[in-house]
Amino acid sequence: MEQITSNDRYREVTQNGRVMVEFYANWCPDCRRIEPYFDEWEAKYKDSFSMVRVNRDELPELGEELGILGIPTFIAYENGQEVTRLFSRDAKSKEQVEAFLDQAYQG
Repeated sequence: MEQITSNDRYREVTQNGRVMVEFYANWCPDCRRIEPYFDEWEAKYKDSFSMVRVNRDELPELGEELGILGIPTFIAYENGQEVTRLFSRDAKSKEQVEAFLDQAYQG
């Protein structure tokens, strides 16, 4: 899974197609709890969308611009437009994240 390390790359990646972005931090226990499932999710959803990660602490301006107040936060994009997001309070378990990923592009 691609690790986004610049604001420019973030904008480039989210412009085309369906892209799911996870904002996380290394010190976040909820982020660490769901991290082992990323390879599984990337494989499961590869035909529906791509997945990338952004360390909120490494790109604080981007996090502020996007209103990322809690982590983990997932944002679903389609052709540069935000479709929906999963806030940190609802992204604490594998089941919560999978339910979001299953429904993100249904609406």
